[in-house]
Amino acid sequence: MATQSEPLRILLIGNGGREHALAWKLSESPKVEKIYVVPGNGGTADGLRNVSNVDAVKPNDYPGLVAFASGCGVNLVIPGLEVPLVAGIEGHFRKAGIRCFGPTEEAARMEGSKTFSKDFMARWEIPTAAYKNFVKYEDARDYVDSISHGVVIKADGLAAGKGVILPSSKDEAQAALQSIMLDKNFGAAGDKVVIEELLEGQELSFLTFSDGERIVSLPPAQDHKRIYDGDNGPNTGGMGCYAPTPVGTPELIEEVHRKILNPTIQGMRKERFRFVGLLFTGIMVTRAGPKVLEYNVRFGDPECQTLLPLLSTDTDLAEIMLACTESALDTVRIKIRDRFAATVVAAAGGYPGKYHSGDIITVDRFLSRTASQQDSSASGENAVSSDNIVFHAGTSLSADTWQTSGGRVIAATSTAVTLKDAISNAYTLMSTIHFPNMHYRRDIGHRALRPQPSPLFASLPNDRPLSYADSGVSVSAGDQLVRRIKPFTASTARPGAAGEIGNFAGTLDLSAAGYKEPPTLVAATDGVGTKLIIAHAMNKHDTVGIDLVAMNVNDLVVQGAEPLMFLDVFSCGKLNVSVAQEVIQGVATGCKEAGCALVGGESAEMPGIFPIEGTYDINGTAIGAVTKGKSVLPDKEGMKVGDVLLGLSSSGCHSNGFSLIRKIIQERAALSWMDPAPWAEGRSVGESLLTPTRIYVKSVLRAVKKDLIKGMAHITGGGLLENIPRMLPGHLAASLDARQWHVPEILRWLKKAGDMEESEFARTFNTGLGMVLVVAADKADSASQELEKAGEKVWSVGQLVERSGDGCTVGNMEVWG
Repeated sequence: MATQSEPLRILLIGNGGREHALAWKLSESPKVEKIYVVPGNGGTADGLRNVSNVDAVKPNDYPGLVAFASGCGVNLVIPGLEVPLVAGIEGHFRKAGIRCFGPTEEAARMEGSKTFSKDFMARWEIPTAAYKNFVKYEDARDYVDSISHGVVIKADGLAAGKGVILPSSKDEAQAALQSIMLDKNFGAAGDKVVIEELLEGQELSFLTFSDGERIVSLPPAQDHKRIYDGDNGPNTGGMGCYAPTPVGTPELIEEVHRKILNPTIQGMRKERFRFVGLLFTGIMVTRAGPKVLEYNVRFGDPECQTLLPLLSTDTDLAEIMLACTESALDTVRIKIRDRFAATVVAAAGGYPGKYHSGDIITVDRFLSRTASQQDSSASGENAVSSDNIVFHAGTSLSADTWQTSGGRVIAATSTAVTLKDAISNAYTLMSTIHFPNMHYRRDIGHRALRPQPSPLFASLPNDRPLSYADSGVSVSAGDQLVRRIKPFTASTARPGAAGEIGNFAGTLDLSAAGYKEPPTLVAATDGVGTKLIIAHAMNKHDTVGIDLVAMNVNDLVVQGAEPLMFLDVFSCGKLNVSVAQEVIQGVATGCKEAGCALVGGESAEMPGIFPIEGTYDINGTAIGAVTKGKSVLPDKEGMKVGDVLLGLSSSGCHSNGFSLIRKIIQERAALSWMDPAPWAEGRSVGESLLTPTRIYVKSVLRAVKKDLIKGMAHITGGGLLENIPRMLPGHLAASLDARQWHVPEILRWLKKAGDMEESEFARTFNTGLGMVLVVAADKADSASQELEKAGEKVWSVGQLVERSGDGCTVGNMEVWG
């Protein structure tokens, strides 16, 4: 056992980024003579002072580890992983007289058993989500059926970070229970489950040193569990982290210690299983105050990689750990640098599912093999600042070459005076690292960088009169927007509509518009939908206004109506004038393309409905007319068997199916919006997807005015199979041949990446046809020629047949691949 003056010989157990960070910081201690890492990784293999990997003994061979430690004079053991701690590794070393920085098997139950930790919190009145424990599947199933609130389902034991499920419906909850308790997908860890209420708020991670009685916490951190940007996709071990967090105010930190951390440590002491080591406490900051999500009995990953660089250079991590094992935490000082830290984790493609190992890792410029080599002595153009650190996780070192060997491969950590700079520098560092199918999130720290939502009813001073601005609504911003967009709206003027805004309502003079007799008016209203999420992510707003117009005027023209006027609604939490201007400029572009005037609109600033600044929604209404004496389409009575179906080429995805598109892109393909588009050279994924919906108005109206068209279907949500029957009489059906038109590469790629069945593809996407027209067989050539003169790509895609089943069938769909 080590004494204060005896050099430390440390056995560190683990092979992740956490263990590399621990080895890096411990190696700086003058007290440390040697660090053995079992099994270690490519980062701990070379370059750290007095650090070496050991492969002669396995990390789960506890007697073998004790024998190795005894033979090498080890006097401090640090298990980085939770599995050996829960299995009681501390007891093996205690019996051999070797101290261990980590809890006993009894104390490790705080992580090893969710039911145990929840019951512990209940005994000591530590705030946490309401819960119930279940041993029998039938009881759990019936309980889920009986409740109406959201839940979280947790396997009781260790499940490699995958045992916590957040179902979005009762069906998903029941499926999770079956997976855990009946199918045993997590083995014995699922013998019992905890079902608890779903908490809402911001999550924080508190890492707290404890000597069994006293505690010292590091700054609260916030990690990013989901694999994809925007907190989408399945949970992971952690894709990035930053600290300190804006939400972790001094008042909140004090409250967490008073209500949660101190009662936890004291409760464990009073129940005679003192906690020695590092306690990780996951916190949800709710409207009712902080509540515990979970306990872990070791350093978090990647929180460890983020927080250790914030320790001052004269704070000795080895001395802290030694003090914890000696019940002397009050004898050491833990100082935190006045800086921010951010960590970005790169994972192998496919993670957290099946992934490939053995890929070569390369760098663009000199990066040291280990964190310790990136010090302030580096100089010249290839130097790497001491505030930029690379931590290895799933890597190995073979013949001076790094290779991938795990799901989470490597992490880039940076510290800086501001959080924004720390995040930016971490991404700059990550951009120099490469391996095949590398994936990392591009939005680490987004919650902190995005302006925080204000409470709906903010506390305001009582000593002054209130203004509308105090509610979060800026009248001046709205006025500024109107001034900026007036030139755009004026450019849409047409006979009968001036395109002027600022009045209470827009006007249209039908006579001046060319309608000498009262026409039939036709109106359509629509929005853009979840395509806006990509616009928000890309900060690109110049095309969605075109989409908005297209979705409306295309619906008008299928009735045979000429669009005359358009009105829009821009709804947001806080009006960003530049963003709104960009959107409305797109609306004006669409209106000019459709030949209608933008005569009015509304910018609705609603901070209570849109709590996150920067998000918005747009909706529009188009009004058109059909000349008196002309029939409003479709002419169902005039349709007959043998009529030809003409298809007009789409520009891509248009504005439908984007909920599925996002799932395919982010979850199946593990792409970010900024990644190169696999289907379009030279364009990013997001840029390509934001290609606006094609507007067919002017070309189609040419054919309508010559009585060449009997009916039209705008192919929107529901694809071919749902939209084409809408224009047909009940006794007729559409028969299409998939060989007759071209499917855009973006749609082919989505079908393949999503492993979509042909029928589902035809029911979801436009498959390359933005509009389908019914024309008489003897007018098909004339209609095609008229449309092609107007710039459309036209295909003869099928014909009308007697209906005997579905209203639309597509043959030869196998050509889609």
